Amino acid sequence: MSNIFGSLNLSAARRVAAFAPPKPKIVVPEPPTQIYRCALTVADFDAYMDSVFEQGLDCGFDIETAPTDAFRDTPRAALDPHKSNIVGISFSHTPGTGIYVPLRHRVGRNFELPVSEFMAALHRVFFHSQKIQKIAHNIAFESMFMYKDGIVIQEPAYDTIAASRLSLKNSKEYRELKDSGLKKLSSEILRKPRPSFEDTTQGKHFDELDAEDPATIEYACMDSDDALRLRMYFGEWFKQNIPRHDWYCQNVDTPACIYSGIMKYNGITIDKELMLNKREVAVTEQARLREKLLEIIGPGVDIGKSASTKAFERWLFDTKGYPVLKNTETGGRSLDDETFQLLMAWCEDNDRTDEIPLFELLQQYRKWGKLLSTYIDGYLQHVNDVTGRIHADLNPIITDTSRFASSKPNLQNICRKDNDPVGIRKFFVAPPGYTFVDFDFSQIELRVGAVYCRDEKLLEVYRTGGDIHAMTTAVIYAIPYDQAKDKSAPHFKERRTIAKNFNFGRQKS
Repeated sequence: MSNIFGSLNLSAARRVAAFAPPKPKIVVPEPPTQIYRCALTVADFDAYMDSVFEQGLDCGFDIETAPTDAFRDTPRAALDPHKSNIVGISFSHTPGTGIYVPLRHRVGRNFELPVSEFMAALHRVFFHSQKIQKIAHNIAFESMFMYKDGIVIQEPAYDTIAASRLSLKNSKEYRELKDSGLKKLSSEILRKPRPSFEDTTQGKHFDELDAEDPATIEYACMDSDDALRLRMYFGEWFKQNIPRHDWYCQNVDTPACIYSGIMKYNGITIDKELMLNKREVAVTEQARLREKLLEIIGPGVDIGKSASTKAFERWLFDTKGYPVLKNTETGGRSLDDETFQLLMAWCEDNDRTDEIPLFELLQQYRKWGKLLSTYIDGYLQHVNDVTGRIHADLNPIITDTSRFASSKPNLQNICRKDNDPVGIRKFFVAPPGYTFVDFDFSQIELRVGAVYCRDEKLLEVYRTGGDIHAMTTAVIYAIPYDQAKDKSAPHFKERRTIAKNFNFGRQKS
C-alpha cells in the first residue's frame, strides 16, 4: 500500500469521490451583459466597492504587472516582483461587473491618489478585512506583489486554482494543475471566450496600454470576474460532491498558497562566491575522471556528460559483450546507476574483478556530473540578479498528496551530507542578523497512522517514548532492541535506513 499518512486530509476523500456517482451538472448563470469600467477617482472606487465594505461580500480581485525601466527587455520580468510593479488592480463583487483601478500606466490617466496612499487604504479596508472573502485565481502570485507593498492577504480568502485541484474533471479523475488555468476553466466551466494576453497587449507591456481603453478594462476586469464566478461554481460543486473540500480550500490550501507567495518573494540567500569556487572543483574532478575512463574505454567513444550516450551503450554491450541485466521501461538497455552496480556484482561472480574499477569510475563520473549540472549550474542559473537570492517556485497544490513541491530550482531534494563531497548545503546562508532553524516532526506519518488505524503496538511505542525505527530494525535483523537503537553499534546507519524504508516505503500495486 502507498504511504498515505502524510496526506490523510485529502487522499481519503479523493478515493471516495473518485467512485461516487455523478451529481447534477452545475451551471453558473451568464449575466446578460458585462459591465466593466475604469475607476479613476475615490468616488468611482467607493461607488462600486461600498457594498463590499459594508456587507462583507465575496469579491474577486486580480493584478496586472509590468517591468520597471531597468528590465523592460528582460524575458518574463513582469512575473518577478523584484523586477516589476503592480500596474493596476481589478475587482468584481457581482458576476458580469467589475472595475479596474489603473495605478502605473504610462498611457492614459491613473487613479487620482498616489499609489502608496491607495495601497495603504486598500490594505486597511480590503486585504485585512475579516468579513470580506478575497478571491483570486493563483493567489500566490498576487500575494508576492502585495507583500512587496507591505500587505499580507488575510483570511478569509479563496484561491480558485486550489479549488480546481480539489475537484473532479470527470467521474474518476481530479483536475491537475494543467487543467486548472483560468483560460481553460473559463472555457470549460463558464462557457465564455476570453481575450488572450497576447491579443490584448500586441507585444507591449501592460503599462503601455491606455488604461481607459475598453479592451484594457475588459481584459483586467474579466480576470477578477471569472475568479468570482469560479468561486460560485466550485462552492456549489463541493456542496453537491465533496463538501469538506470547500473548507480545505479556504482554510488550508489558500492560506498555504498565500504564504508560498511570500516565501518565494523572500527567497533564500546563497553564497555565490562559494558556489563558483566549488564549480571549479567539480569541473576539474569530472575532467580527471573522464580522462581515466577514456584510458579504459578509448578516445573514440563519446561518453557525454553522464555516460549515457548511444555510443557508450554500444561499446559496453556490443563491443565489450557485457550482459544486459536491466532494461528501461521502453525495453531498451538501461545505463542507470543500478545497472552499473549489477554489472559490478556480475564481475565479482564471474572472476572479472579487475573490471570493477570501470563501473566505480562511471558512478563517480556521473555523480560529479550531477553535482555540477543540478546543484551548482542548476542553482546558479536561478540566482536573481537583483536580490542575489534564489526565489524558487513553492507550490502546495501541485501534488496529489498535498505535499509541497519546489521547482526552478528544486530545493527540496538536496544531496545527503554523506553523499556530497562538494558541500551543497553550505551554499545556503542566513542573511546577516538571522539564523537557520532546522526542525522536523518525529515520525509524524507513523504517529498519525497509529492514531487513525488504532494500532495498539504503534500506540504503545509512542506512549512509552519508544523508537519505532529501532523496533523495526530489531525485527528485521533479529537483534536486541537496545542494540538496534545504539548509534555506536556496527551497521547502525545502514540497518536503520533499511528499517525506515520499510516503515515509509511505497509498493506499486
